Amino acid sequence: MEAAAQKHIAAVPDLKHGVVIVGGGAAGITVAAELMRRDARLDIAIVEPAETHSYQPGWTLVGAGVFSRRQTAREERALIPSGVAWIKAAVSAFDPDNNLVRLSDGRAVGYDYLVACPGLKIDWDAIAGLNETLGHNGVCSNYRADTAEYTWRLIREFQGGTALFTQPAMPIKCAGAPQKIMYMMADHLKRRGKLSASTLKFCLAGDALFGVSFFVPPLQKAVDGYGIEVCYRHTLKAVDGPKKTALFAVANKDGATSEVAMPFDMVHVVPPQTGLDVVSESPLANAAGWIEVDQATLRHVRYPNVFSLGDAASTSNAKTAAAVRLQAPVAVANLQAAMAGKPMPKAYDGYGSCPLTVALGKIVLAEFAYGGKVTPSFPFDPRVPRRSMWYLKTKFLPWLYWSHMLKGGTIDIKHRERGW
Repeated sequence: MEAAAQKHIAAVPDLKHGVVIVGGGAAGITVAAELMRRDARLDIAIVEPAETHSYQPGWTLVGAGVFSRRQTAREERALIPSGVAWIKAAVSAFDPDNNLVRLSDGRAVGYDYLVACPGLKIDWDAIAGLNETLGHNGVCSNYRADTAEYTWRLIREFQGGTALFTQPAMPIKCAGAPQKIMYMMADHLKRRGKLSASTLKFCLAGDALFGVSFFVPPLQKAVDGYGIEVCYRHTLKAVDGPKKTALFAVANKDGATSEVAMPFDMVHVVPPQTGLDVVSESPLANAAGWIEVDQATLRHVRYPNVFSLGDAASTSNAKTAAAVRLQAPVAVANLQAAMAGKPMPKAYDGYGSCPLTVALGKIVLAEFAYGGKVTPSFPFDPRVPRRSMWYLKTKFLPWLYWSHMLKGGTIDIKHRERGW
């Protein structure tokens, strides 16, 4: 009886909303804005502790000296759609059996429908010594805004020596980001006459330059053109900043591993990335620690009043803002159908895009869906580096993000079938 009473008390929310959105990043704000645009009568709350919202695709450009850090940040409160409540707290637990999310301040928030898009965990602790030296001793990363600024300082001051660029096992946010900064640094060095005095190494855990083989040839051409050494099946395990040494676990073709230490003058680190602890420890998670949804409808496979999109979802697409842009209309339409007791009307095809910056001013726009299907939006060969795609990346896409996407606007891009 006492246990039953405690369970009943625990299941009583401190506050309740019709739709609770966990996460105020790209996915959460876009879904909230589009829901309100479709039906302003909805009772929606966003749970998000951060006061600053970042345009994360811009951090690579911060690291290359193209953007300032200020260009990638806005106040969160200015982006919360009118009529949507902002619960400024972190989620400490998901309790879908009781239609609750539990907050770090001890409160419980009830919901009729949940949209879970809390992002993922960048596991800085997984690399020994990284936290102690990140932002110092030539150790940088564009996966944080502050250390992206340090990346640019290192590139600007680099006079020659060895620069390492690492990439962990997938999935990660923007699979092309670890090598984009490498190409832009190489271009900077080439323009300054310092490339011949430099050794650039790309140390990646996988055995291919990019997961969609269609786009490998232009990347291989960039690697060869800059004289970059590619070290496959190299996983970064530790960094010693003061000694300027990086330790890698290297797997051979049979799977056996050995350790290799590499000296560096600069190292750009991309840590492994996983589901957030609060997600992986919840009933919403699959065995891999991601929120388990149907790949097409974005509806949870066990909890019909739960939807998920963005980096936290179990979908196998590339984890990019471009993916969110096409996921959001699907999630919103299907959520509204669920509210009305109707079948799911929309399906997400796995679309994602990665503007692969192979030089300053030149980009290969990689667009692809589930299964690596190439889905170009423009009527030309997407493998050719183009200046027009640089303007798309540096001008159009930031505008699209801040002025259109986060306000609930949708652009229906018709992907073209082409026999490249």
